[in-house]
Amino acid sequence: MEVKLNKMYTALDEVVNYQIKSGEVDINMNELVGQHIQLNYLGKQQCGSCQKFVKKLFAQGFCYDCFMNAPEAAPCIINPELCEGHLGKGRDVEWEEKHHVQPHVVYLAVASAVKVGVTRDTQVPTRWIDQGASFAIKLAEVPYRKLAGDIEVALKGTFTDKTNWRSMLKNDIGDFELEEEKWQCEELLPSDLAEYMSEDDDIIEIKYPVLEFPEKVKSIGFDKEPNIEGKLMGIKGQYLLLDNNRVLNIRKHTGYYVDIQS
Repeated sequence: MEVKLNKMYTALDEVVNYQIKSGEVDINMNELVGQHIQLNYLGKQQCGSCQKFVKKLFAQGFCYDCFMNAPEAAPCIINPELCEGHLGKGRDVEWEEKHHVQPHVVYLAVASAVKVGVTRDTQVPTRWIDQGASFAIKLAEVPYRKLAGDIEVALKGTFTDKTNWRSMLKNDIGDFELEEEKWQCEELLPSDLAEYMSEDDDIIEIKYPVLEFPEKVKSIGFDKEPNIEGKLMGIKGQYLLLDNNRVLNIRKHTGYYVDIQS
């Protein structure tokens, strides 16, 4: 089946449910775990913003012009402390109002070590799943993105803000008391930010459809290997785990057209 890749759709259940959706095509990826699959790159790449077909995509699915100008690729996507949406500024003020001048959550998640992160509240628990977190807790709830970024920056000296993706895929998970870690953060924050601490102390556990985790991690992609096949050993984060320790980041290939067969 021909599909244009995007990040896989997810739903939290006893194990995460994964789907690849493209137009009328809807593939239940969980059903393919344990099966031999083929993914053949068709030589087409389409920008996720302007929809133009281009030779090269940047930053998970943008042509160069959109990477430089589209609000979906603005610097505050990676660095939320730079967001100016609440001031009526940004690459697209209307887009900022809809996506960034909205309630956001600062969280602690464990994919290997404890990570601090930021997401729009409507993206909980999707954001945690996409990062391959096994456990997560809300740390703070704020009215707009800039405040979430300020809290994240204040905690970067204590927690990483990046996922060690190799450890995550090998399922090397540390043992942490997330609720205790969360409330220690209150002492690290200035009073004007500590007031946004969340009273929700529920720790969300996330399990993934994986038969076997890789002992080592070999990243593969369509730019160097247009025809990829093997036994699907599992799915975690936005990665397909194939036999022989190979991993394929689906989100990294947003906008690529591929044919998927099983």
